[in-house]
Amino acid sequence: MGRSFQNICYTVFLLFYSVSCLAQSPAENKYTQAAVASAHPLATQAGIAILQQGGNAFDAAIAVTAVLAVVEPYSSGIGGGGFYLLHQAESDSHVMIDARERAPLRAHSGLYLDENGEVIPGASITGASSAGIPGIPAALVHMADNYGNLKLADSLEPAITHATEGFPVDAYYQRMAGFRLKDLQNNKAASELFLQQGEVPELGYKVIQKDLAKTLKAIATSGFSGFYENELAWQMVRDVRRNGGIWTMKDLATYQVKERSPDVTIYKGMKLVSASLPSSGGLVLSEILQMLAEFDLEQLDQAQRTHLIVETMRRAYRDRAQYMGDPDFIEVPVDYLVSDSYIKQLVKSISLSRATTSSSLEPVVTPTGNGADTTHFSVVDKQGNKVSATLSINYPFGACFVAQGTGVLLNDEMDDFVSKPGVPNAYGLVGSHANAIQPGKRMLSSMTPTLAETEDRIAILGTPGGSRIITMVLLGVLDFYDRKSADEIVNAGRFHHQYLPDEISYEPGVFDDELIKELQRLGHKTRAMDYEYGNMQLIIIDKKTGAIDVASDGRGLCSAEVLR
Repeated sequence: MGRSFQNICYTVFLLFYSVSCLAQSPAENKYTQAAVASAHPLATQAGIAILQQGGNAFDAAIAVTAVLAVVEPYSSGIGGGGFYLLHQAESDSHVMIDARERAPLRAHSGLYLDENGEVIPGASITGASSAGIPGIPAALVHMADNYGNLKLADSLEPAITHATEGFPVDAYYQRMAGFRLKDLQNNKAASELFLQQGEVPELGYKVIQKDLAKTLKAIATSGFSGFYENELAWQMVRDVRRNGGIWTMKDLATYQVKERSPDVTIYKGMKLVSASLPSSGGLVLSEILQMLAEFDLEQLDQAQRTHLIVETMRRAYRDRAQYMGDPDFIEVPVDYLVSDSYIKQLVKSISLSRATTSSSLEPVVTPTGNGADTTHFSVVDKQGNKVSATLSINYPFGACFVAQGTGVLLNDEMDDFVSKPGVPNAYGLVGSHANAIQPGKRMLSSMTPTLAETEDRIAILGTPGGSRIITMVLLGVLDFYDRKSADEIVNAGRFHHQYLPDEISYEPGVFDDELIKELQRLGHKTRAMDYEYGNMQLIIIDKKTGAIDVASDGRGLCSAEVLR
């Protein structure tokens, strides 16, 4: 059902553009520059180096992914998963590579429940039992085999070098290690790799990962079998089982990436291509933008505009909790959720003078908890190929479990399933049976790699941020539509509403006292965060000149470079 809607949308888009002449053909677009924006300077440098060696955007994406796995272990890694949104310039086509983790084949709905049917605190967040089957290694092999110009070994070489020689600890690394210190200390292999004598490393301390270098070499040499079969796979399975996990060799050997049609949305003449299920990002974005399209945002003051955006966030996140999950396992009513009649129904329920209480939309328990980490990067090459990729191991340092002798830090993405309907996960998100644990099922995600296109500009964007990813991308897209620069977009203040808890959360200083009072007068609960969140990576291409405007989020240790 979802795919049919996407195909219809894309057909409508082509017809629309053919009469409006809004978009140029691939041959008319000029790409005189290339660019990489990622969460770490070493990863950005690796991507640029691969482009200079004759690699395309997809080869660069492999290199960036692998280096991030080495130097940003708190956010992503080959023990995790993610989504790659690819645009092939020659065919002017898009595809999403779904490298999301999946549940082990021995998993079941009561995996994290005690004898009374209550959720066991922390069981889905820490340790070997919290890890889904990783998808990143399979994605790297798939991209090299089907889309790249270079050999996989060439694209992995920078990561192998950094793993062998080490990289220096920075302040952000220290904060993340401090956040998960006790959990890292509880796993000998993780402690030895990521800590300094069992404590948070000093600034400049070199993190050396020789076992990870060997694992990357095995993937470079043997491809899929180098990670998912053979001795390395057995080492991972053996250590996971020794520590309470339920992995089997069959789990690894049968893992497959999936190519899916991305979600396509038109917002006031702007085309958005974004991640499709099991990422909720594209569908939630589509709902929000279609609701907003019914209003003239430019004519509203700041309070009215914020109120309206929040009300659309509230309704789309409600639908996320109620309906969304792995489309290979459940029938998600995609056509219905983005239908004109349903969108008009949602719009009709929005009052411009009063906030809707979330409890009046759907009664569920109020969640708690904050989101943490993930990573995003954006790439464009001189041929016009583009990659928007969001990757994760979930919580900082994932499961805080390294399979002995492999250097592979495992994810804790099993927490993204619904352990019990109505009970929030670590990100404060609630869900229904649609996202319940099943053997081999992929957990619902908020990762939202996105491409946006107007008459004269193209944006490649995305961000980490847990449950806040979708709303950050939303605000970025709206700013892009309003013709703001890359730097303005990535550094703009952020606010968020996710249905439950029923509150608007916002970064320090984003709302002034007058705006807060007005939002509260409208009936909103507001909560100032004590920290900034997100790490957006954005590339904007001028379709007429080929000039690139690129920016990395000032909130993180990140880097953006243009190759001329």
